[in-house]
Amino acid sequence: MKTLYLVRHAKSDWTHDVPDFDRPLNERGHSNARGMAKHLLENGFNIGCFISSPAKRALTTCRYFAETFGNSNIKKIEDLYEPLLEDFTNTVVRIDDEYTSAALFSHNPTISQFASSLTSEVLEFPTCAVAVFEVDCEEWSQFEGAHKTLTHFFLPREIL
Repeated sequence: MKTLYLVRHAKSDWTHDVPDFDRPLNERGHSNARGMAKHLLENGFNIGCFISSPAKRALTTCRYFAETFGNSNIKKIEDLYEPLLEDFTNTVVRIDDEYTSAALFSHNPTISQFASSLTSEVLEFPTCAVAVFEVDCEEWSQFEGAHKTLTHFFLPREIL
């Protein structure tokens, strides 16, 4: 059994005159990212592998989670910035099997679409939302054909 976490980046700052890729988190985004990571850790969740879009807001969110879980090894995947649905699947099937759990940090609208494609529910990800899926497989390469169960969907406004 594997566990997949899908995390939309925390709230970003629109006041800076910077390209979309370089937008930082705003104050609430920093607070929510720290708080959501802490909530997961304190409630017994475990994340072994951290994979992020290289965009500043996603990578910063990922760093808060990795730091909270005591892991500084973050893999940046270009395809998770402005991703297509298949970019998520292609990323998951390449995760090293030594990890029983992995978190992907990315962007809307595609992260909502991908999460919804894994369940019968329609999931709309506000910033810093986290979906947790149990994936019935021994190897990440078996992800596509494996049964997936949404076990949790955390929204910052309900948690923090």
